[in-house]
Amino acid sequence: MRLLIAGDVMTGRGIDQILPSPCNPRIYESWLKSAYDYVALAEQRNGPIPLPVSPDYIWGGALTVMQARRPDLRVINLETAVTTSDDCWPGKGIHYRMHPVNLQCLTVAEVDICSLANNHVLDWGYAGLEETLARLREVEIKTVGAGNLIQDACRPAVMEAGTQRLLVLACGHGSSGIPPVWAATPDTAGVCRADNLSAEMADNIVSRINAIRSPGDVTMVSVHWGGNWGYAVPPEQQQFARRLIEGGIDLVCGHSSHHPKAIEVYRGRPILYGCGDLINDYEGIGGQEEFRPDLRILYCLELNGDGELKSLELIPFQSRRLRLEQAPAMDREWLRKELDRECGRFGGLLRPGAADNSFFLNW
Repeated sequence: MRLLIAGDVMTGRGIDQILPSPCNPRIYESWLKSAYDYVALAEQRNGPIPLPVSPDYIWGGALTVMQARRPDLRVINLETAVTTSDDCWPGKGIHYRMHPVNLQCLTVAEVDICSLANNHVLDWGYAGLEETLARLREVEIKTVGAGNLIQDACRPAVMEAGTQRLLVLACGHGSSGIPPVWAATPDTAGVCRADNLSAEMADNIVSRINAIRSPGDVTMVSVHWGGNWGYAVPPEQQQFARRLIEGGIDLVCGHSSHHPKAIEVYRGRPILYGCGDLINDYEGIGGQEEFRPDLRILYCLELNGDGELKSLELIPFQSRRLRLEQAPAMDREWLRKELDRECGRFGGLLRPGAADNSFFLNW
């Protein structure tokens, strides 16, 4: 099974404003009041954006790269509500939403599964969540990690890939900014929220997947956790991820950090501690330059018949004018060295690859 995986895909706010059918740009942040201001910041940094852009614009050269990999499935963390709701969550500093018509920007990339267990899917209230679920269902994109009740939010998504199936369960931890009140319950909508990163919580997730697992299935846990900046992997995250793999999970995919973090291969199974953002509207925002948030990674994983990792390719891009472009050679090498250092802490090594100037993980 070959998977294309992305971390946070944030198609709300400024990204929504450049697409053909933007939402009302009014936002309720402390320093900006219009989502279009994020477009202006990006243009000040790297030049004009030809508005309105086509749905494929934000992917740039990534679409060709993705197609060349011929993946069985494509999985992302969609960190925005897909809604026209004006019911913004009170007291929350940032609200992401994308107009439902602009979902073409996901269908053009042939996204198969969206994790919604994150700290932005309820930005526009329960009505916004309900519409998000409905709109994604209409375009035949599977959702996981949020639902009308806890049994929906914490139910694994099932996707067929040839003769195999991929089972995905998505959850979010409070360390990523998901408030306790957002947790789905037997009576209320919300996200599949992990109250802690204990062994018991990991075992609960494994049991939910095993309840529907059949021989030959590949299993994945997508988890939104941790802060936005910094390479450190807290011990509790490593213990949690390893416990999942010890229970039979084949792939653990973490996200929330705005830049990519270390990868560990444990018992032949990959743990991506932080995939980083793939698409966002942060281009014109200053600060945290030491992490080079303009550099993005798309992950291509190949798993053999029993779910063991066969190859892991990291494909780098750079965001300019709110669009993915091939990263310059100097920037690619900087990124490779940074991640090589971090993966080295877990016994991994990044080597350059020939195709599309990507790099591969050795373990």
